[in-house]
Amino acid sequence: MSPIALPSQHAAVLHGPKDLRIEDRTLWPPSQGQLQVAVKATGLCGSDLHYYLHARNGDFAIRSPLVLGHEAAGVVTAIGPGVRGFYVGQRVAIEAGIMCNACDYCTSARYNLCKSMRFASSAKTFPHLDGTLQDRMNHPAHVVHPLPDGCSYEQASLAEPLSVLIHAARRVGLSPATPSTVLVFGSRLDFAVAQGFAQHAFCLPVDKEKKTTEEALRRAKENVGAALSAFEMPEGFDTVFECTGAEPCIQMSIHAAVTGGKVMLVGMGSRNVTLPLSAAATREVDIHGSFRYANTYPQALSLLASGQLPHIESIITHRFPLEKTAQAFEMLAKGRDAEGRMVIKIMVGPGC
Repeated sequence: MSPIALPSQHAAVLHGPKDLRIEDRTLWPPSQGQLQVAVKATGLCGSDLHYYLHARNGDFAIRSPLVLGHEAAGVVTAIGPGVRGFYVGQRVAIEAGIMCNACDYCTSARYNLCKSMRFASSAKTFPHLDGTLQDRMNHPAHVVHPLPDGCSYEQASLAEPLSVLIHAARRVGLSPATPSTVLVFGSRLDFAVAQGFAQHAFCLPVDKEKKTTEEALRRAKENVGAALSAFEMPEGFDTVFECTGAEPCIQMSIHAAVTGGKVMLVGMGSRNVTLPLSAAATREVDIHGSFRYANTYPQALSLLASGQLPHIESIITHRFPLEKTAQAFEMLAKGRDAEGRMVIKIMVGPGC
């Protein structure tokens, strides 16, 4: 008998800093419990960019070639043994994390904390798990989600970053049923206001001078005081989302919260930070951490399809085909295209 020739596909594979190659790879059939998905859109993320530029993201350095990408949606092209409830041609979103489904965190609905979690496009675990910047990928069916009617592939790709926000909002108990004031550190200010994502914006001063710890903490309090005055919220905000990861902003976030308020740390940046903890303790400001998400995709996809997030697709500013992934990352790193237009979210896919 002659061997069966397996089809091939293309993948954008990172070998080192800025060493990204479009390669032909064997397209294997899906295994037990897996679906094969033709990837139609992948949104490039800040962590993808860190890997592209440095071949590492924080402590996680690549040890073998890695396919990046984890904000994705596509269409089911094959169904592995044991999978029920899906059909070929079905439009789906891909949740990138694969949890063990057996540990205490998984069984208590906090699978984002699973110590055995493998995350597509992350170098945290080895062997690495390839991401979505490829023509097709095999992925466990239990973390693949059907798309609602009216939800496009590009919209569905936004379910991943939206999930981060949903999870963080749940962590601090934010709910439409309980109105509260919210301050966010880290938006593209003019864009956020113009698109209706924020009511008001304030640009914090840039200070590059080196300071002692005491000087830095004092300046943080002064700077955020100016912002609170501009917002006419001198007592602070009920909930503060810190999305930059920058030490000065983390310091300011504590002073930006109202007495008895909450700070949600979303941004990943400085590993070790000096905090004004006495200001948090004496004012009973609760500091929360948030890592990825759990059980958020159905809500995220429902929101994206509902029309309740007007202008959400405006954050998609540029599109590239898979074979030009390196150019897409270069543009993302610059933050502006050749015409000087701002780059926010880049989509990569066959229709781009």
